[in-house]
Amino acid sequence: MGIFDWFPNYYLFGFLRGCIGLLIHSTNLVLEAIYLKAKSLQKLGKLTEAAQECKSVLDAVEKIFVDGIPDVLVDNKLQETISHAVELLPELWKKAGCYSEAMSAYRRALLSQWNIDNECCARIQKAFAVFLLYSGVDFCAPSLSVQIDGSYIPRNNLEEAILLLMILIRKAHLGKIKWDPSVIDHLTSAISLCGQTSVLAKQLEEVMPGVIHRTDRWKTMALSFSGSGQKRSALDLLKKSLNQHEAPNDVESLLLAAKICSEDVLLAADGVKYAQRAIANANDSNAHLKGVGLRMLGLCLGKQAKVSSSDFERSRLQSEALKSLDSAVALEFHNPDLIFELGILYAEHRNLDAALRCAKQYLDRTGGSMIRGWRLLALVLSAQQRFSEAEVVTDAALDETSKWDQGPLLRMKAKLKISQSLHMDAVETYRYLLALVQAQKKSYGPLGSSPQEEHEKVDEYEVWHGLASLYASLSRWKDAEICLGKARALKHYSAETLHTEVRRCDLRYLVTGIPTEGTLRFLMYDNVQVLIQEKGVVWGRQTTESTHIHTDEGREFLKVLLHFLRKRLESSELFSWKWYCRSIREASGMDVKELAELNLRELVGLDFWELLSPNTMLALEGREAAGMDVKE
Repeated sequence: MGIFDWFPNYYLFGFLRGCIGLLIHSTNLVLEAIYLKAKSLQKLGKLTEAAQECKSVLDAVEKIFVDGIPDVLVDNKLQETISHAVELLPELWKKAGCYSEAMSAYRRALLSQWNIDNECCARIQKAFAVFLLYSGVDFCAPSLSVQIDGSYIPRNNLEEAILLLMILIRKAHLGKIKWDPSVIDHLTSAISLCGQTSVLAKQLEEVMPGVIHRTDRWKTMALSFSGSGQKRSALDLLKKSLNQHEAPNDVESLLLAAKICSEDVLLAADGVKYAQRAIANANDSNAHLKGVGLRMLGLCLGKQAKVSSSDFERSRLQSEALKSLDSAVALEFHNPDLIFELGILYAEHRNLDAALRCAKQYLDRTGGSMIRGWRLLALVLSAQQRFSEAEVVTDAALDETSKWDQGPLLRMKAKLKISQSLHMDAVETYRYLLALVQAQKKSYGPLGSSPQEEHEKVDEYEVWHGLASLYASLSRWKDAEICLGKARALKHYSAETLHTEVRRCDLRYLVTGIPTEGTLRFLMYDNVQVLIQEKGVVWGRQTTESTHIHTDEGREFLKVLLHFLRKRLESSELFSWKWYCRSIREASGMDVKELAELNLRELVGLDFWELLSPNTMLALEGREAAGMDVKE
């Protein structure tokens, strides 16, 4: 019989507990001594030795507690020593310049079972996220021993930092840790780098009321929505923030609202008001904000001029826009973007010499590193009919640009070749552009986002359509038909594709005298579908020229087309009835009596039919010859 058989069970448990308590107490004394040694070495500047001593503390703990540290066996003093060592080790490695060891120490602190509290864990997670964002250290994937099957493994430092910051925000939502405003600042920086600002807006929506002031949250969410292309949502939030009961004179919100409005001609008038309010509320000491306000005012006035109803109003708005941008340049002469926008406005105002001067200044300020500067210079030169010089500028821009960003320049080069009647060179340029666009499409994937700006992207549909138009002008009907098929597969209901198809059929009919089999049925179907899909389509002579109305299919096509034309023209102020009626008569080759035999009177209506009468046509032509308005 053993000695422990004489003791009751509770005596045995008490004895073992006392032994374990003495063991833990002695262990704590040893580990604390090593930890204090590491702190002393840190004070002496011996960071590598301090990190080694601190690492020995954690190695000893892992050997003693193989399955993790249980709560019941650890007193507060030992747990405090372990927590301090876990938090100190990565900081020592960072200060010693051993960044790979620091990254491993951070992951070891977060993945091992140290039984640390939520606040300590949050501090480590935040420090690790900041290290990943701003250290510039090459990414190193976590070791395979800590990877769980089916779990998401970050692919780079940015993804891992975003995950850590989102975990911290979720903990704050659940009340496990205190809210830290700097976490949102770091998350904003991280998400802005990857271009997924809509994710930031969603995170801000989940923040509990009262944590962030609502006007600040609306402004940050508006900035996030604006960065992700959701301009309307951003503007709605800014309107709430600029309410008279909230922050109606916040200059930053006013400038952001004006910037959003400057990108839409329908909102330009509202943008002018926002910009004027921003200028009025900007302090005289802050010339930067006032300069930005003048810049936004000029852009909004320029957009508003495009939809002006009179020439006088358009000229006045353009002059005010130029005046505002000139004032902004005087306040922010170091900003090259203002020079570029001033050049764009001069080009739209047909002041090509001033636009050319601004384009050259912009290239000098940026050192030729911006593609849009080269494009503006080439466009101004081509507007001056200096196509050879524009091509030289485009070639120089291609030499200064990486292969991946050459799409807009190649598109411009192809159009310059066409302007110089170098059609085969244009075909080769289009082929190279098509290869580049398809390679980018495979690289980014169907849902991937390109790093290029939206207006700088080259769509694959646009390339196929350009090739189809080019082949049609060269009478290469088979190639044009193939390219049109590719374009139609990408965007079926397109007015541009249909116009090119009609033009191709018309050119082929004029050259060969033989209409394409099934062309009329195809045109009738697609004309109707495009008229339904695209509200802005107004048809004219080019469509009716290829209908061959003498055939049965042509008569059926004309009936259907006139029906939809009447519906569209009733709501269109841009269409000339006289021009339409004359185009039908000339394209059909029929006089009024022959057209009447088609029994279209009931289909198109009596009022419309009267416009086709000879007396009406002669009266319209006479008023046009006399220089009078046909609408009268």
